Amino acid sequence: MRQAGIYSGMMWGKKPCPNSLPLSRIKKIMKQSGEDVKMISCEAPLVFAKACELFIQQLTVRSYKVSVQAKKRTLQKDDIVTAVKATEVFDFLVEMVTASNADDCMKTTRERT
Repeated sequence: MRQAGIYSGMMWGKKPCPNSLPLSRIKKIMKQSGEDVKMISCEAPLVFAKACELFIQQLTVRSYKVSVQAKKRTLQKDDIVTAVKATEVFDFLVEMVTASNADDCMKTTRERT
């Protein structure tokens, strides 16, 4: 897959920005998003990859702060749930996180019985 070019704005110093997310997978998801999407420019997956990296970074930093406040050394799912609920920017995830948390609670109670 093509990496960021000089004019794409996705530069890291003087070198192209390294992508940790697979661009081919991002492009595949973009094409599956709707029937109207037929062609995708080569820069669009790069922008989405960078946006995903920044999103993951922010969620991780906020979750880490929660775990530090709780005097824990390991970042756990509960820390992420707390960070999502405490941060207004992540309000769109609250329903998904609480539903996921409820499913986990149901599984653990079934395993105990």
